[in-house]
Amino acid sequence: MSIYQQILTCKTKGVKLLAILLDPDKLEVENLSNLIQKINQSPATHIFIGGSSFDGNHLDELIIQLKAQINLPFLLFPGNPSQISKDADGILFLTLLSGRNPDYLIEHQVNAVPIIKKTNLEVISTGYILIESGNETAVERVSQTKPLDRNNHQYALQTAQAGEFIGNKLIYLEAGSGAKLSVPQEMITLVAQNIKVPLIVGGGIRSKQEIENAYNAGADLVVIGTAFENDVNFFNL
Repeated sequence: MSIYQQILTCKTKGVKLLAILLDPDKLEVENLSNLIQKINQSPATHIFIGGSSFDGNHLDELIIQLKAQINLPFLLFPGNPSQISKDADGILFLTLLSGRNPDYLIEHQVNAVPIIKKTNLEVISTGYILIESGNETAVERVSQTKPLDRNNHQYALQTAQAGEFIGNKLIYLEAGSGAKLSVPQEMITLVAQNIKVPLIVGGGIRSKQEIENAYNAGADLVVIGTAFENDVNFFNL
């Protein structure tokens, strides 16, 4: 069964999923043992790996080392085509639906094709929607796009539905790495109730209760990044 089919099956059965997002910029190949141990002790079901500004150096080596000791699907979460590794299991093929910068709507995607074609990566089309979170995030800065108004839930829904109509297999509501505020629960619920594809939610989630809140609002998969980076004992609290 493909990674995407597994996600669909879990959605159908109401099984909630959890991804730990790893930023390669903040990882060193020589210092992974504690991180690996904590991931294996966590309830994570997936590993996302990538960053807004990472240049691709040592990505292959990192993934090889991590996969050797972590038995979870590894999905690339690339900020640009340099962050593609044949050693991952799949790639979230992202379209930044919330922005109007053509580089993130189609240019990077076109440039990524020849690289992906040389791999066996499972490609999962993902509509990526940045939601305003109280401070400028790395995604906003690097992509030079503005997030959607966190209070305009209807427009966020229209954007998600447009992604679904285009053919995105996943919709990702993202407050951004290090966000001050997470995606509003009311927005998650509105989107979740009105799209058929699985919904990912991430950014600004700092506690296990906030993970549960996102699940209860309708998220099928929650992403935890900065909070886990800052405290690898996050799930022991």
